[in-house]
Parts: sequence; C-alpha cells; structure tokens
Amino acid sequence: MTTVAIIGCTHAGTFAATSILHAHPDWDVQVFERNATVSFLSCGIALWVGDHVSDPKKMFYSSPAQLEAAGATMHMRTDVTDVHVAEKTLEYRDLETGDTATLPFDKLVVTTGSRPVVPSIPGIDSKRVQLCKNWDDAVELKERSTDAKSVVVVGAGYIGAELAEQFSDVGVETTLVDAADRVLANNFDKPITDQVEERYRAHGVTLALGEKVVAFRDDEDDTVTVVTDQGEYTAQFAVLAIGFLPNTDLVRGQLDMMDNGAIITNDYMQSSVPYVYAAGDSATILYNPTGAHDYIPLATNAVRQGMLVGANIERPTRKYMGTQATSAVQLYDLSLSASGLTQGDADRRGMDIRSTELVEDYRPAFMTTTAPVTSILTWDPSTRLVKGAQFCSSVDVSGAANAVSVAIQARFTIDMLANVDFLFQPNFDQPIYYVGAIAAKAVAEQDD
Repeated sequence: MTTVAIIGCTHAGTFAATSILHAHPDWDVQVFERNATVSFLSCGIALWVGDHVSDPKKMFYSSPAQLEAAGATMHMRTDVTDVHVAEKTLEYRDLETGDTATLPFDKLVVTTGSRPVVPSIPGIDSKRVQLCKNWDDAVELKERSTDAKSVVVVGAGYIGAELAEQFSDVGVETTLVDAADRVLANNFDKPITDQVEERYRAHGVTLALGEKVVAFRDDEDDTVTVVTDQGEYTAQFAVLAIGFLPNTDLVRGQLDMMDNGAIITNDYMQSSVPYVYAAGDSATILYNPTGAHDYIPLATNAVRQGMLVGANIERPTRKYMGTQATSAVQLYDLSLSASGLTQGDADRRGMDIRSTELVEDYRPAFMTTTAPVTSILTWDPSTRLVKGAQFCSSVDVSGAANAVSVAIQARFTIDMLANVDFLFQPNFDQPIYYVGAIAAKAVAEQDD
C-alpha cells in the first residue's frame, strides 16, 4: 500500500487529501495539522468583524470528520517536528499528549501554507498587537471588535484594507498605516486607489500612508501606540497585516526553493524531489503574465494546486495551467477586481508594459440609473499580448476580471480581446461591453 503524508490542511491540504483519496481510495493518506480545524476561509474574517457572516461555522467547508470519512487518517493538533526527505520519514508530536512518533512515507505533500510577516521591531510582541490569519485570530478579532472604540491596522493590502473598512463600518475609530504611498498599491494603479482612499476618508478612516512602523508601545491606559517614522497613532489594539511568507522551514535545504522559501514545483506540482509535492502558500505559482515562477498566496491558487496533486500523485498526468492572480474586493460602495499585471507592478519588475485607462458608464444613458466604470488594461507593446486589467465601480465588476483572466491565459492580443463576442443587453452593459471597449482603445493607442 502506498503511504502519502500530507503536512498542513487548510485549502491546498484539504483538496490534496480529497483528490488523492478520490483517485486512490485504497491508499494510506496520513494528514498532519497543528490546528483543531481544517479548511478555514480566512478571507471571511473581515466580513465577520463587520457582522456580514450568518454563522461562523460556515466559514469551514470541510472537517476532520469528513476527511476521515473519505479515508484519511487525521492527526489534528499535531506538529510535524522534522522531515527527512531522502530517508522518506517524518517525525511528529501530539500537541495534546506530547507523544512523539515517526512515520515512513512513499510520497510527501507539503501544504504547510504561509505565516504572517512579523518584523523584528520593538514592542511587536505586545498582547495588544494581533495577527489576522487563522481561526483563533478571527475569534479574537471578532471579540475585540464588539466593544473596541479604536484600532490601528498596519498594512493596506487586501486583508488590511478590508479590516479597516469593516472596523469603520461598525463604528470603530480606525487608522490605516502602510509604508507605501497608496492603499492597495500592489493590486491597483492610482486612478483606482485614489477612489478607494476618498471612500476611506469619507468614512472617517485616518490614512497614514508612506509611513514605516518602527515600534509599538504599550500605554498605561490599556492602549497601544503605533510609532512610525513620521508620527504616532494610539488605539485600544493594533492589527498586523503586512503580508505572508512560505512556512517551509521543515524542508529547507532539502528541496529547491525561491529566496523567500517558496518550494519550486514543475507543471505537475512535483518539487525538485519527484516524490515530494507542494501546493498552496508553501509553493510557487506559474505567473502567466510573466511566464515565470512567482509567489502569490491566494486561496484560488491553493485549491487548484491541491486538486492537481491528486491528479498527479501516481504519475504526471494533468499539467498546471498557471495563474493570473485574479482577485476582487468590495470596499464600501466600490467593487474592485483585477487580473494580471498592473502598470505599477510591471514598472517594479522593469518590464516594458503599457496601459490604457477608460471611464464610461456601464450601461446606456437611457436607463434610469447607471454608474461609471474605471477600466485599466495593460499590454505588451511588442507582442500586443494582454497582460492585465483592473476595474472599479459602484456596480459589480468582478466578472470583468474573470473575462480578462481567460484572455491572458489563452494568450489573447488586445486586438483579439477587442473583438470578443461579448453580450449586449441594456440591463447589463453598453452595446460595446467595457472590457471590449478598453481593449479597442488600447488598439487605437498602439496603432497611433
């Protein structure tokens, strides 16, 4: 019998376990998880803070019992303490009893996920500074949000941006701090982030942008002061949301990795050691806009990669198609979505990429209501290939990013995207859908 050891069971681990057992119900699948839960949808934490979650138990789509029913042997609240890749063994310790044991395996799946970035700065270990990553963090954030009067959120990426919005919506005095000079600077370009910042200010959020946090200071009145290189911000507690790193120390030095520790995989989710697979936040992704390995920790990537582990665990069968890092977020009345490269991201990478901006109403003027959509399209001027897009409006624009994601993955040029057969119906769009319209504008600009 083939024994598969899976280390970590959030999204990639859960889908790897179920897909392996579906393909090989007679295999011995041993799953190790430090926490007491599996499959937690951490993307719902901010929504729970803002009272938009009907039942927090529904933030889990699987359970240890379900995986056991599928045939897995579950080691919950168990820490894998060492992995010997060449010897095909791992050592583990039960966190409840302290008991230790060794497991020999035939195949190893590393789905250890990521850990929050926690810089080594004074005061960061304060009990008034908390993280936003797992179920325990979510419970603590929800409890604090019920009676807190003020909070400082450090980090204006997706997680910090959503937390700041939801805290302000439930009446908590909110300060949002980031070393970048814009909110969501890694996700959207300035024509869109300007609109988001205006919404924050309209809702009373203090924006401390372009400020680097240098210390946290506990105060005698049970508050914490966040000290930046330009000022100080005091609140009842602070949330640290400045990014994630691969949690791969267990196999460091035994597998090929990026400099940040992300395990490099091939098209079949195999690491540099063929019987070791990696997926999710512990692994690289193939970023289609650049054609190179990258590190972009998203649940969507983890789910697809986890499913591919099961498809390829016996032999290479189904190739990974890569990702465009397609994503979306709702902030106040604004719907934002994106896929692929922004102009700012391309500039940081030193790529010759151009962008086009278009602002137009999403449906005809004869309708009793309509709303403007800001669209930004990026493309390669030498190949004309579509490289990315961003959308922002008070109406739902999430589907537009999905459409561009397909275009990037299928290697569409701006000319091809401009001529796609998008529907027209006055309830939904203009005679030329704004995705096609921004592509047509890009063609015109390129041909000028």
